[in-house]
Amino acid sequence: MRTHKDLEIWQRSMNLVEKIYTITQSFPQVEIYGLISQIRRAAVSIPSNIAEGAARQTNKEFIQFLYIALGSLSETETLLMIAERLGYIKDETIMNDIEIIRRQLLNFLKYRKEQQKTSK
Repeated sequence: MRTHKDLEIWQRSMNLVEKIYTITQSFPQVEIYGLISQIRRAAVSIPSNIAEGAARQTNKEFIQFLYIALGSLSETETLLMIAERLGYIKDETIMNDIEIIRRQLLNFLKYRKEQQKTSK
């Protein structure tokens, strides 16, 4: 791995952030300090934690940051489900994006854990 930017999971999560910013632009103005802020913050946390983990010295630290990214992904999903229930979201493909990223994160975590076992 050269940098975090070479990871497909980081690239996909960056695309998700862009999509979320676009979608939340159409939310009611009353949500600017509520759902909009929370969804954007949680989404930005996903690629940010992947990048921070990749920059760490040890595989153990990287795994820890991947778990944080996974938590942020679940938070983003929950907030989007709330927005959907409130009728703010009409684009259902974003949930497919989240599911793809979740599978990739879980597979990458499994891979990194296996690397950690073999390096002992």
